[in-house]
Parts: sequence; structure tokens; C-alpha cells
Amino acid sequence: MYAIVSIAGQQFKVAKDQQIFVHRLQGDEGANIEFDSVLLAENEGKFKLGSDLKGAKVSAKIVSHLKGDKVIIFKKKRRKGYKKKNGHRQQFTKIEITGITL
Repeated sequence: MYAIVSIAGQQFKVAKDQQIFVHRLQGDEGANIEFDSVLLAENEGKFKLGSDLKGAKVSAKIVSHLKGDKVIIFKKKRRKGYKKKNGHRQQFTKIEITGITL
């Protein structure tokens, strides 16, 4: 059984006991959260879409908050002497899917 769910503006294919990294979410480590924007669900070869998913939820537990790898942004215009280097580290939340309710 798996589901496609929208979390923080991105779509993820999730299954029970799977751990994924999503953009930073509000909440403390160990807190339980639910996502109700389920787009598609599959159970034993049968698919459910749209109005069949009213009341469907994906529940998860926040495992940890962390930073991703450093991303370097380098801009240059040749023969102009223009160089600009910048970088950042994206904030992520690691969540574990605890259940899918249809």
C-alpha cells in the first residue's frame, strides 16, 4: 500500500515505515503530524483518486530537524571582472510515515 501526498508544496510517494526528507515543518521532534492532501492511493492493486479519497490521511512522526548539504551559487560574466559567490544550506525535516488511512 502506498499513497501520493502533497507535503509543503511537493508531492511524495510514501509507504508505511518509510523515512523521507521534506522542507522544514513546524513542530518538535517526536511530534505526530497528519497530512490530509492525499492525491492518490493504491491498496492491493486498486487505485483511488479524487473524490474517492475524502477523509484520507497520512500520519507521520517528526524524527529530526537538520540542514542539507551546502549549495554553492557562482555567477560570472567573462571578460568583465564580475564574479559573485554565494551559498546556503537548506533546512529539512526528517519524517517517518506511521500510517495511511483511507
